[in-house]
Amino acid sequence: MTFLGSLVASDISGFFLLFTGEGVSFGIYDIAKSLTIPGWGVIITLLIQSVYMIAVGIERWLTYNKAKQQSRQYAPKVAQALKNSNIDEAINISDKHKDSHLAMVVSSGLKEFAAHQGNTDISADEMEASKRALERAIAVKTAELKRGLSGLATVGSTAPFVGLFGTVVGIIGAFQALKTNESAGIGAVGGAIAEALVATAFGILVAIPAVWLFNYFTNKVTSFSVEMENSASELVDYFIKQRAKSLRG
Repeated sequence: MTFLGSLVASDISGFFLLFTGEGVSFGIYDIAKSLTIPGWGVIITLLIQSVYMIAVGIERWLTYNKAKQQSRQYAPKVAQALKNSNIDEAINISDKHKDSHLAMVVSSGLKEFAAHQGNTDISADEMEASKRALERAIAVKTAELKRGLSGLATVGSTAPFVGLFGTVVGIIGAFQALKTNESAGIGAVGGAIAEALVATAFGILVAIPAVWLFNYFTNKVTSFSVEMENSASELVDYFIKQRAKSLRG
């Protein structure tokens, strides 16, 4: 060990010995007992944010996994039905896969197209109506997939500042304790300093996973949006081919 390392180690050990010598404990119970009302407000706020983050994370993960699994089952079935020009069967298959993001989009387009299928000539306006139905379905499903993500972003961006507020409150309490008893040792401000450190640590602990989850789920939604756009494009191509067949017929 170098001289500098020995010096740093001795300084750190001396710092903790200073608190220990003054009878300051950093146990969870002792820190909780020393928290002020603003400190408790900060801790409770961070607890609520952490519970919200966990609840949204679990709910979104289950929703996205279910959508992915059902879409994998749905895609080959509806593709075969459309290959056989059986639109009614394709709509029925779509209705059975309600958790699939692809099923909702495809079903909307197929139902709009099927409403005009009995006509001898499917006009360009009716084709545009089918395209608009697809666009509306994509917008609605994308908004549904994004549900809760703004809350995660809010938790990730505000939790450090909530912790920082607790830090400021703790430091103010430490200075007030020193002002009240100027001859007191470090033990007089140990509780306030502990409150400040706990608030900072808790805020960071809540913020980091919230940001991770937000970025992960945002990438998932982007991937789902691309899949829906591709499916809608393929379905429009199918509509164009069906219209060409009806014109030739």
